[in-house]
Amino acid sequence: MGPVAMTLAAFVTIAGGLVAAGPATASAASRASITSVVPSRAKAGATEVITGTGLFKVTRVSIHGAAARFKVLSATKISATVPANATSGLVSVTAGSASTTSPEIVEIVPTVASFTPASSGVGTAVVIRGTGFTSPCSIKFNRTSATCSVSSATNIKTTVPALAATGAILVTTAGTTATTSKFTVSLGLALSSTIGPPSSLVTVNGTGFDPHELVDLYVGETDEALVASNATGDFSRGGFSIPASTQPGTAWISAVGRRSGLAAQDAFTVRTNWPEHGFGPAHRGTNPYENTLDTSNVGGIDRQWSHKTGNAVDSSAAVVRGVVYVGSWDDDVYALNATTGVKLWSYKTGGIVESSPAVVNGVVYVGSGDDNVYALKATTGAKIWSHKTGNAVNSSPTVVNGVVYVSSFDANIYAFRATTGAEIWSYQTGAGNGSSPAVVNGVVYAGSNGDVYAINATTGAKIWTTATGGAIDSSPAVVNGLVYLGAGVDVYALNATTGAEIWSYPTSGAVDSSPAVVNGVVYVGSFDDHLYAINASNGLGLWQFTTGGIVDSSPTVANGVVYVGSFDGNVYAFSLGGALADAAAQRVSAASLRPNLALSACRSPRSCQASRRSLERIWSGTRAPAWQHPQPFVGVRTRPELRR
Repeated sequence: MGPVAMTLAAFVTIAGGLVAAGPATASAASRASITSVVPSRAKAGATEVITGTGLFKVTRVSIHGAAARFKVLSATKISATVPANATSGLVSVTAGSASTTSPEIVEIVPTVASFTPASSGVGTAVVIRGTGFTSPCSIKFNRTSATCSVSSATNIKTTVPALAATGAILVTTAGTTATTSKFTVSLGLALSSTIGPPSSLVTVNGTGFDPHELVDLYVGETDEALVASNATGDFSRGGFSIPASTQPGTAWISAVGRRSGLAAQDAFTVRTNWPEHGFGPAHRGTNPYENTLDTSNVGGIDRQWSHKTGNAVDSSAAVVRGVVYVGSWDDDVYALNATTGVKLWSYKTGGIVESSPAVVNGVVYVGSGDDNVYALKATTGAKIWSHKTGNAVNSSPTVVNGVVYVSSFDANIYAFRATTGAEIWSYQTGAGNGSSPAVVNGVVYAGSNGDVYAINATTGAKIWTTATGGAIDSSPAVVNGLVYLGAGVDVYALNATTGAEIWSYPTSGAVDSSPAVVNGVVYVGSFDDHLYAINASNGLGLWQFTTGGIVDSSPTVANGVVYVGSFDGNVYAFSLGGALADAAAQRVSAASLRPNLALSACRSPRSCQASRRSLERIWSGTRAPAWQHPQPFVGVRTRPELRR
């Protein structure tokens, strides 16, 4: 009898009989399993030996999810190559629809294959390529720490840090440090901050200059400071001041070596923000950084642009990072380009927006006649949160230390958490009001129907209250010992100590607009449809502009531009026109710069004494400095080129 093909079947006994139940399934013992992976620590490209059972039907091998090339050696052994994109984790094998993993992780040792560029200056982005990269990671250029961002298992992004020195890049990830070949730090200049108002203090870091040489630091064409490079040609100068006279726009910062003629540059954007009603939390109504408009030239300003909204504008503008934020009676909050007036976005609330926005940390805070306080994303206008009060919120929010303070016509002063809108406290004044709270030294000051309240900013407890005898709608500006405010149809300047009148300026309508007093000029609106500029010292009129409606909005003055709203539905911007052009944006030629020989590289008598020997070493035995050559700075070296 020849062989007979038979189908194995499983049988069960039911009531004493045998019943076929179908084909037998593979037992758990016959499924693929992993008992070990050797070695337990390997680099990309290395061979791993996987030992187990049932491996002859394996169709896929992966290391921490990264597919690996493999070869089945037997039912109990597989060899696999660690892929370039593998990171530390469990090894997995798949047979059919079933997968199993190793009992222990395999640690992938990171490697560095290359980096781009091979040389660059401070602040330059560098991409490091290799294998086994995981977060968190750390990087050092020679001995100087740098940022480290893992894009994938094979890519890391970093930036050449200030004072980085030429040498290897050390990459530490997955508990292991890998070292690159030599990275050359070329000539470069980097600033700790690249945007700010005039008078900003920044740290200037330079690399790649000649060792132990004097380096002049310029703002524009003016030599502002002298520093000495160290043994590797690097320097760091903290407390470097952008001069108060530097005009809005781009100011080029240059570093030029006196001996070598090496030069590097970086750009600083001079820009002042007016982030809320009255400029800051104290609502003093002045911008201490304005250096373009003054009593000598304000008479020459004219309309730069106007933007038409759908209704009256008595909200005061906030100006932050080149954007104007303002509300309108058409229920919208607007974001406009500060230079052109072009609308960037608008957000529709449920009521008129008389509130003046406050813009802090990328968020616009504003009240509405729909009884809400809103927090909107400054870049898009998307709502972050809103909080309902009991009545209209015409008050302008004030934001201090992560808290939003605002008044409502439900007779409460509120404090909200700036990030979430959660209510921290509220204080009942007894009368609805649209007063904008001022916050100074931990105290909230707010008015309500003739009464002034002082409230603890943290707890909401009343400190004191006093009656003024009447309501004044214009909020005063206090500058240089004088109080400027509107009352009736006049603008007044009063002695801050005695209250004595210094001068008054008559308009033809009520003055509810709160004055802005900036660089010797009082800017204020009137119900006679005019915006006025008045000499802050003597009360003489300097300029006026007729709009098509009441000017109840309080002017904002920043970066040589006056912004104001009108009941004719427009937001206006006034400037000197062509004179406002960014003349400083043209890059300064390093070859044209001349050093100030009166400058010293040491910043105090003590530091001078400590560095005297170093300075003598700098000058001894060197050739004449570049600025003494017959043709100063001929062939200014840029090894390899000027930064930026």
